[in-house]
Amino acid sequence: MERRTLGRTGLEVSLLGFGGSEIGFLAPEPADVDRLLNEALDLGLNVIDTAECYMDSEARIGRFVSKRRDEFHLFSKLGHRFENGPDLPDWHPDLLRASIDHSLSALQVEHLDLLQVHSCRAEVLEVVIPIIERAKADGKTRFLGYSGDGADAVKAMETGVFDVLQTSCNIADQESIGLLLPIAKAKNIGVIVKRPIANVAWINGDEPPARPYAMTYWERLQKLRYPFLGLPLAKSVSTALRFTAAQDISTMIVGTTKPGRWPENAAMLAAGPLPPEDVAAIRERWTEVAEPSWVGQT
Repeated sequence: MERRTLGRTGLEVSLLGFGGSEIGFLAPEPADVDRLLNEALDLGLNVIDTAECYMDSEARIGRFVSKRRDEFHLFSKLGHRFENGPDLPDWHPDLLRASIDHSLSALQVEHLDLLQVHSCRAEVLEVVIPIIERAKADGKTRFLGYSGDGADAVKAMETGVFDVLQTSCNIADQESIGLLLPIAKAKNIGVIVKRPIANVAWINGDEPPARPYAMTYWERLQKLRYPFLGLPLAKSVSTALRFTAAQDISTMIVGTTKPGRWPENAAMLAAGPLPPEDVAAIRERWTEVAEPSWVGQT
């Protein structure tokens, strides 16, 4: 598995990481979570990303792979209410402090490698920043990140506080390529991409996706009509994943509930870079078709 440097953190990260939302929200069998996490680690994954609000995702990661803590970089997020947490509004200072300690306990670790602010408006940062800087000073996290898109992400990077940006980037979500990635590169901020295969929103062709979460991407892809989406699914997913990998990023996180899926995606990347002419064709089609409202999806 190819590794890249996560900006000024200096962390060497696998190009393909694991996103923990599905193992929380979709509640797969514990045995499947155990297998898929350990299988991925065995094959070279060294990035696991989760969040306090992904149901019991943190607890499942802690249960099944905390014993292998030295083999991977562990990222989580804060900002929103979490199960059995205090009855306080999102972004309340006491909720944020409790969230950090809750994450460490659930994950069964003493510190995170990256603590991320979870998609907040820029005006909230003045409340959050002192708390996360305190957490870093106390050794609860090594680095700080901002997860989000658009103008709020620009403002977050301009604070100079954040070592890492997590943002959306894929064949159906390309605003970040022109808006955010150049800023991150200039400031040596590492980039984590969420949704790198656009939630495979085209899996049912012209039929809308079963999960509303993927609907926005499906609607865009109905207009973009990339020719490669008509190829067999493995080929179209490979093209989409390798397009995202061709951008100026450090790692991409893909969630799954199915053992074997992460190795399949890793094998797609092992096929090598997407040819530059294919990358250019996807970008050109986006430029031709994308509407002003097609902003990054939080």
